[in-house]
Amino acid sequence: MTIFNHMVELKGDVLDRTFAALSDPTRRRILARLRTSEATISDLAGPFDMSFNAVSKHVKALEQAGLVRRRVQGREHYCALEPAPLRRATGWLDEYRVFWDERLDALDAFLRRKRGAKPPGGSR
Repeated sequence: MTIFNHMVELKGDVLDRTFAALSDPTRRRILARLRTSEATISDLAGPFDMSFNAVSKHVKALEQAGLVRRRVQGREHYCALEPAPLRRATGWLDEYRVFWDERLDALDAFLRRKRGAKPPGGSR
């Protein structure tokens, strides 16, 4: 088993939930707001043209994905960004970035050889 396959097996469920939560633009805006500081559900609902309950459902989806944690103080629910799932998703994406960077570098070198051009950065 390769490292890549092992990572997919370990992270599949977490990645599925993370990417599903991030697929919605409202949830991405909520996460962007939470980057600066924690906020109440009411604070988060303010900029949206939707009901409090609709925003609360978006927050619940973010919680289920592990992207937001909630604490209750009296009647207020405070939400904060939980960055760990985003770091895992970034790591997964980075694997593909390396893969494509290597392929694109090889393609560039091949095309330069075909044209007889020198590689960027001087002579090699």
